[in-house]
Amino acid sequence: MSRRRTPVLLAAALLSVGLAGCSAAPAPTARPATPQPPKATTPAPRVPAGTAPQETFAVGVRQVKLNRDGNRPLPVTLWYPARGDAGGAPERGVTAADGRFPVVMFSHGLNGRPDDYLELLTRWAAAGFVVAAPAFPHTSRGADGNVLDVLNQPADVSYALDNVLALDGKAGDPLRGRLATDRVAAAGHSAGGVTTIGLFTAGRDERLDAGVVFAGTALGVGTAFAGAAAPQLFVHGEADEVVDYAAGKAVYDAVPWPKAMLSLPKGDHGRALLTDGAALRVVSDTTLEFLRWTLYGDAAARDRLPADATRGNLATLDDHL
Repeated sequence: MSRRRTPVLLAAALLSVGLAGCSAAPAPTARPATPQPPKATTPAPRVPAGTAPQETFAVGVRQVKLNRDGNRPLPVTLWYPARGDAGGAPERGVTAADGRFPVVMFSHGLNGRPDDYLELLTRWAAAGFVVAAPAFPHTSRGADGNVLDVLNQPADVSYALDNVLALDGKAGDPLRGRLATDRVAAAGHSAGGVTTIGLFTAGRDERLDAGVVFAGTALGVGTAFAGAAAPQLFVHGEADEVVDYAAGKAVYDAVPWPKAMLSLPKGDHGRALLTDGAALRVVSDTTLEFLRWTLYGDAAARDRLPADATRGNLATLDDHL
Protein backbone atom coordinates (compact mmCIF):
# COMPACT_ATOMS: atom_id res chain seq x y z
CA MET A 1 0.00 0.00 0.00
CA SER A 2 1.04 3.56 -0.44
CA ARG A 3 2.45 5.09 2.71
CA ARG A 4 0.60 8.26 1.73
CA ARG A 5 -2.91 7.06 2.58
CA THR A 6 -4.85 4.10 3.96
CA PRO A 7 -6.21 2.05 1.06
CA VAL A 8 -9.89 2.16 2.01
CA LEU A 9 -10.78 0.98 -1.49
CA LEU A 10 -9.27 -2.43 -0.81
CA ALA A 11 -11.27 -2.82 2.39
CA ALA A 12 -14.48 -1.85 0.59
CA ALA A 13 -13.75 -4.24 -2.26
CA LEU A 14 -12.99 -7.12 0.10
CA LEU A 15 -16.29 -6.54 1.87
CA SER A 16 -18.29 -5.98 -1.31
CA VAL A 17 -17.35 -9.38 -2.71
CA GLY A 18 -17.87 -11.07 0.65
CA LEU A 19 -14.24 -12.03 1.06
CA ALA A 20 -13.01 -10.02 4.01
CA GLY A 21 -12.79 -13.35 5.78
CA CYS A 22 -11.51 -16.66 4.48
CA SER A 23 -14.18 -17.47 1.93
CA ALA A 24 -13.67 -20.28 -0.50
CA ALA A 25 -16.28 -18.91 -2.91
CA PRO A 26 -14.77 -17.41 -6.08
CA ALA A 27 -15.08 -13.67 -6.68
CA PRO A 28 -16.23 -12.34 -10.04
CA THR A 29 -13.45 -12.47 -12.63
CA ALA A 30 -13.15 -11.87 -16.32
CA ARG A 31 -10.93 -14.85 -16.93
CA PRO A 32 -12.34 -18.38 -17.36
CA ALA A 33 -12.43 -20.78 -14.45
CA THR A 34 -9.30 -22.88 -14.06
CA PRO A 35 -9.19 -26.54 -13.05
CA GLN A 36 -8.80 -27.32 -9.39
CA PRO A 37 -5.11 -27.62 -8.45
CA PRO A 38 -3.74 -30.88 -7.07
CA LYS A 39 -3.77 -31.31 -3.33
CA ALA A 40 -0.74 -30.21 -1.34
CA THR A 41 1.94 -32.88 -1.12
CA THR A 42 5.38 -33.52 0.31
CA PRO A 43 5.74 -32.81 4.04
CA ALA A 44 9.25 -31.36 4.01
CA PRO A 45 10.92 -28.35 2.32
CA ARG A 46 12.74 -29.12 -0.92
CA VAL A 47 15.88 -27.01 -0.47
CA PRO A 48 18.89 -29.04 0.69
CA ALA A 49 20.92 -28.05 3.72
CA GLY A 50 23.36 -25.18 3.21
CA THR A 51 24.62 -21.91 4.64
CA ALA A 52 23.46 -18.40 3.84
CA PRO A 53 26.05 -15.67 3.18
CA GLN A 54 27.48 -14.12 6.32
CA GLU A 55 28.47 -10.84 4.68
CA THR A 56 26.37 -7.79 3.92
CA PHE A 57 26.45 -6.82 0.25
CA ALA A 58 26.16 -3.52 -1.53
CA VAL A 59 22.88 -3.33 -3.45
CA GLY A 60 22.41 -2.75 -7.14
CA VAL A 61 19.12 -1.80 -8.76
CA ARG A 62 17.77 -1.98 -12.31
CA GLN A 63 14.44 -2.21 -14.10
CA VAL A 64 13.25 -4.73 -16.67
CA LYS A 65 10.23 -3.72 -18.75
CA LEU A 66 7.87 -6.60 -19.46
CA ASN A 67 4.41 -6.88 -20.98
CA ARG A 68 2.24 -9.99 -20.60
CA ASP A 69 -0.05 -10.69 -23.56
CA GLY A 70 0.69 -7.26 -24.99
CA ASN A 71 -1.81 -5.51 -22.73
CA ARG A 72 -0.43 -6.00 -19.22
CA PRO A 73 2.67 -3.82 -18.82
CA LEU A 74 4.81 -5.10 -15.94
CA PRO A 75 7.89 -3.01 -15.22
CA VAL A 76 9.95 -5.08 -12.77
CA THR A 77 12.39 -3.48 -10.34
CA LEU A 78 15.33 -5.71 -9.47
CA TRP A 79 17.45 -5.25 -6.36
CA TYR A 80 20.48 -7.54 -6.22
CA PRO A 81 23.68 -8.18 -4.23
CA ALA A 82 26.45 -6.12 -5.79
CA ARG A 83 30.15 -5.48 -5.53
CA GLY A 84 31.17 -2.41 -3.59
CA ASP A 85 30.82 -0.95 -0.14
CA ALA A 86 27.80 -2.13 1.81
CA GLY A 87 25.48 0.27 3.56
CA GLY A 88 24.94 2.86 0.86
CA ALA A 89 21.87 3.55 -1.25
CA PRO A 90 21.12 1.13 -4.10
CA GLU A 91 23.10 1.99 -7.21
CA ARG A 92 22.32 1.54 -10.88
CA GLY A 93 24.86 -0.04 -13.18
CA VAL A 94 26.93 -1.75 -10.48
CA THR A 95 28.28 -5.24 -11.04
CA ALA A 96 26.55 -8.14 -9.32
CA ALA A 97 28.47 -9.81 -6.52
CA ASP A 98 30.05 -13.19 -7.13
CA GLY A 99 27.87 -16.19 -6.39
CA ARG A 100 24.43 -17.53 -7.17
CA PHE A 101 21.60 -15.89 -5.26
CA PRO A 102 18.01 -17.07 -4.64
CA VAL A 103 15.17 -15.04 -6.11
CA VAL A 104 12.27 -13.47 -4.19
CA MET A 105 9.28 -12.21 -6.19
CA PHE A 106 7.58 -9.36 -4.28
CA SER A 107 4.04 -8.06 -4.95
CA HIS A 108 3.01 -4.57 -3.79
CA GLY A 109 -0.33 -3.58 -2.30
CA LEU A 110 -3.22 -1.65 -3.83
CA ASN A 111 -2.18 1.86 -4.83
CA GLY A 112 1.42 0.94 -4.06
CA ARG A 113 4.72 0.74 -5.89
CA PRO A 114 7.77 -1.47 -5.36
CA ASP A 115 9.75 1.53 -4.06
CA ASP A 116 7.31 1.91 -1.16
CA TYR A 117 8.98 -1.16 0.36
CA LEU A 118 12.52 -0.02 -0.38
CA GLU A 119 13.91 -0.41 3.13
CA LEU A 120 12.70 -3.98 3.55
CA LEU A 121 13.52 -5.17 0.05
CA THR A 122 17.02 -3.70 -0.01
CA ARG A 123 17.74 -5.41 3.32
CA TRP A 124 16.83 -8.69 1.67
CA ALA A 125 19.08 -7.92 -1.29
CA ALA A 126 21.97 -6.92 0.97
CA ALA A 127 21.66 -10.28 2.72
CA GLY A 128 22.11 -12.25 -0.50
CA PHE A 129 18.80 -12.36 -2.37
CA VAL A 130 17.74 -11.04 -5.77
CA VAL A 131 14.41 -9.29 -5.24
CA ALA A 132 12.13 -8.80 -8.25
CA ALA A 133 9.08 -6.57 -7.79
CA PRO A 134 6.63 -5.92 -10.63
CA ALA A 135 4.37 -2.87 -10.73
CA PHE A 136 0.94 -4.25 -11.63
CA PRO A 137 -1.06 -2.65 -14.46
CA HIS A 138 -4.31 -1.98 -12.57
CA THR A 139 -3.44 -1.90 -8.86
CA SER A 140 -0.25 0.17 -8.75
CA ARG A 141 -0.32 3.85 -7.82
CA GLY A 142 -1.66 5.95 -10.68
CA ALA A 143 -3.52 3.03 -12.28
CA ASP A 144 -7.30 2.60 -12.37
CA GLY A 145 -7.43 0.81 -8.98
CA ASN A 146 -9.46 -2.19 -10.18
CA VAL A 147 -9.06 -4.38 -7.10
CA LEU A 148 -10.59 -7.44 -8.79
CA ASP A 149 -7.63 -7.46 -11.16
CA VAL A 150 -5.73 -8.94 -8.21
CA LEU A 151 -7.16 -12.23 -9.52
CA ASN A 152 -4.94 -11.86 -12.58
CA GLN A 153 -1.79 -10.99 -10.66
CA PRO A 154 -0.56 -14.51 -9.77
CA ALA A 155 -0.20 -15.13 -13.51
CA ASP A 156 1.62 -11.78 -13.82
CA VAL A 157 4.10 -12.86 -11.15
CA SER A 158 4.69 -16.22 -12.84
CA TYR A 159 5.26 -14.46 -16.16
CA ALA A 160 7.68 -12.02 -14.54
CA LEU A 161 9.46 -14.94 -12.89
CA ASP A 162 9.90 -16.63 -16.28
CA ASN A 163 11.66 -13.55 -17.56
CA VAL A 164 13.74 -12.90 -14.45
CA LEU A 165 15.07 -16.45 -14.34
CA ALA A 166 15.89 -16.25 -18.05
CA LEU A 167 18.40 -13.47 -17.27
CA ASP A 168 20.66 -16.10 -15.71
CA GLY A 169 21.37 -17.53 -19.16
CA LYS A 170 21.16 -14.34 -21.22
CA ALA A 171 24.45 -13.42 -22.86
CA GLY A 172 25.72 -10.05 -21.71
CA ASP A 173 23.16 -9.57 -18.97
CA PRO A 174 24.57 -8.27 -15.65
CA LEU A 175 22.83 -11.14 -13.80
CA ARG A 176 24.05 -13.90 -16.12
CA GLY A 177 25.23 -16.79 -13.96
CA ARG A 178 24.19 -15.03 -10.74
CA LEU A 179 20.72 -16.51 -10.10
CA ALA A 180 19.97 -19.66 -8.13
CA THR A 181 17.13 -20.49 -10.49
CA ASP A 182 16.04 -23.51 -8.44
CA ARG A 183 15.52 -21.48 -5.24
CA VAL A 184 12.60 -19.08 -5.46
CA ALA A 185 10.14 -17.54 -3.00
CA ALA A 186 7.12 -15.27 -3.39
CA ALA A 187 6.17 -12.47 -1.00
CA GLY A 188 3.63 -9.67 -0.96
CA HIS A 189 1.72 -7.12 1.10
CA SER A 190 -2.07 -6.72 1.31
CA ALA A 191 -3.36 -7.10 -2.28
CA GLY A 192 0.13 -8.41 -2.95
CA GLY A 193 -0.39 -10.86 -0.09
CA VAL A 194 -3.59 -12.00 -1.82
CA THR A 195 -1.50 -12.41 -4.99
CA THR A 196 1.09 -14.44 -3.10
CA ILE A 197 -1.53 -16.76 -1.61
CA GLY A 198 -2.85 -17.28 -5.14
CA LEU A 199 0.57 -18.52 -6.24
CA PHE A 200 0.28 -21.40 -3.77
CA THR A 201 -3.42 -22.21 -4.31
CA ALA A 202 -5.45 -21.95 -7.53
CA GLY A 203 -2.54 -20.35 -9.40
CA ARG A 204 0.12 -22.67 -7.94
CA ASP A 205 3.57 -22.03 -9.39
CA GLU A 206 5.56 -25.19 -8.67
CA ARG A 207 8.88 -23.33 -8.87
CA LEU A 208 8.19 -21.62 -5.56
CA ASP A 209 9.90 -23.01 -2.46
CA ALA A 210 8.45 -20.61 0.15
CA GLY A 211 6.04 -17.74 0.69
CA VAL A 212 5.85 -14.63 2.89
CA VAL A 213 2.40 -13.04 3.25
CA PHE A 214 2.14 -9.56 4.79
CA ALA A 215 -1.40 -8.54 5.84
CA GLY A 216 -2.98 -10.79 3.24
CA THR A 217 -6.01 -13.03 2.92
CA ALA A 218 -7.76 -15.11 0.27
CA LEU A 219 -9.64 -13.21 -2.45
CA GLY A 220 -11.32 -15.45 -4.98
CA VAL A 221 -8.51 -18.01 -4.88
CA GLY A 222 -9.80 -20.20 -2.06
CA THR A 223 -7.48 -21.78 0.44
CA ALA A 224 -6.71 -25.12 -1.22
CA PHE A 225 -2.94 -25.01 -0.95
CA ALA A 226 -1.46 -27.18 -3.68
CA GLY A 227 1.63 -29.00 -4.82
CA ALA A 228 4.95 -29.67 -3.15
CA ALA A 229 5.52 -28.31 0.34
CA ALA A 230 6.46 -24.65 0.48
CA PRO A 231 6.89 -23.25 4.01
CA GLN A 232 4.87 -20.10 4.67
CA LEU A 233 5.46 -17.11 6.96
CA PHE A 234 2.47 -14.84 7.62
CA VAL A 235 3.00 -11.36 9.10
CA HIS A 236 -0.08 -9.51 10.32
CA GLY A 237 -0.95 -6.65 12.65
CA GLU A 238 -3.68 -7.46 15.17
CA ALA A 239 -5.03 -3.90 14.79
CA ASP A 240 -5.15 -4.10 10.98
CA GLU A 241 -7.94 -1.76 9.87
CA VAL A 242 -8.04 -2.95 6.24
CA VAL A 243 -7.55 -6.73 6.17
CA ASP A 244 -8.88 -8.13 9.41
CA TYR A 245 -6.37 -10.09 11.43
CA ALA A 246 -8.82 -13.00 11.73
CA ALA A 247 -9.07 -13.20 7.94
CA GLY A 248 -5.32 -13.58 7.60
CA LYS A 249 -5.18 -16.05 10.47
CA ALA A 250 -7.88 -18.22 8.87
CA VAL A 251 -5.82 -18.59 5.70
CA TYR A 252 -2.70 -19.27 7.76
CA ASP A 253 -4.57 -22.02 9.62
CA ALA A 254 -5.35 -23.67 6.27
CA VAL A 255 -1.67 -23.98 5.27
CA PRO A 256 -0.78 -27.70 5.34
CA TRP A 257 3.01 -27.20 5.28
CA PRO A 258 5.64 -25.93 7.74
CA LYS A 259 4.45 -22.46 8.73
CA ALA A 260 4.73 -19.61 11.20
CA MET A 261 2.75 -16.44 11.89
CA LEU A 262 4.35 -13.27 13.19
CA SER A 263 1.65 -11.22 14.93
CA LEU A 264 2.13 -7.60 15.98
CA PRO A 265 -0.39 -6.76 18.75
CA LYS A 266 -0.18 -3.02 18.04
CA GLY A 267 0.42 -3.38 14.31
CA ASP A 268 -1.93 -1.81 11.78
CA HIS A 269 -2.13 -2.54 8.07
CA GLY A 270 1.22 -1.26 6.92
CA ARG A 271 3.17 0.96 9.31
CA ALA A 272 5.35 -1.87 10.63
CA LEU A 273 6.31 -2.70 7.06
CA LEU A 274 6.81 0.85 5.82
CA THR A 275 7.65 3.40 8.49
CA ASP A 276 7.86 2.05 12.07
CA GLY A 277 11.59 1.56 12.59
CA ALA A 278 11.50 -0.79 15.58
CA ALA A 279 8.75 -2.99 14.21
CA LEU A 280 10.29 -2.94 10.74
CA ARG A 281 13.53 -4.26 12.19
CA VAL A 282 11.69 -7.19 13.80
CA VAL A 283 9.79 -7.90 10.58
CA SER A 284 12.95 -7.56 8.49
CA ASP A 285 15.08 -9.80 10.69
CA THR A 286 12.37 -12.45 11.04
CA THR A 287 11.66 -12.62 7.32
CA LEU A 288 15.37 -12.73 6.54
CA GLU A 289 15.93 -15.70 8.81
CA PHE A 290 12.94 -17.42 7.20
CA LEU A 291 14.31 -16.80 3.69
CA ARG A 292 17.80 -17.92 4.69
CA TRP A 293 16.33 -21.17 5.96
CA THR A 294 13.93 -21.85 3.11
CA LEU A 295 16.12 -20.73 0.18
CA TYR A 296 19.65 -21.43 1.45
CA GLY A 297 18.73 -24.39 3.66
CA ASP A 298 20.41 -22.67 6.60
CA ALA A 299 19.31 -24.51 9.75
CA ALA A 300 21.05 -21.98 12.01
CA ALA A 301 18.82 -19.25 10.58
CA ARG A 302 15.79 -21.35 11.42
CA ASP A 303 17.06 -21.68 14.99
CA ARG A 304 17.51 -17.89 15.31
CA LEU A 305 14.06 -17.07 14.00
CA PRO A 306 12.07 -17.24 17.29
CA ALA A 307 14.47 -14.90 19.10
CA ASP A 308 14.40 -12.37 16.26
CA ALA A 309 10.61 -12.52 16.08
CA THR A 310 10.06 -11.77 19.77
CA ARG A 311 12.85 -9.25 20.35
CA GLY A 312 11.58 -6.13 22.11
CA ASN A 313 8.21 -7.72 22.84
CA LEU A 314 6.78 -6.13 19.70
CA ALA A 315 5.48 -9.35 18.21
CA THR A 316 4.58 -12.95 18.96
CA LEU A 317 5.35 -16.03 16.87
CA ASP A 318 3.14 -19.03 16.25
CA ASP A 319 5.84 -21.46 15.11
CA HIS A 320 5.15 -24.68 13.21
CA LEU A 321 8.24 -24.68 10.99
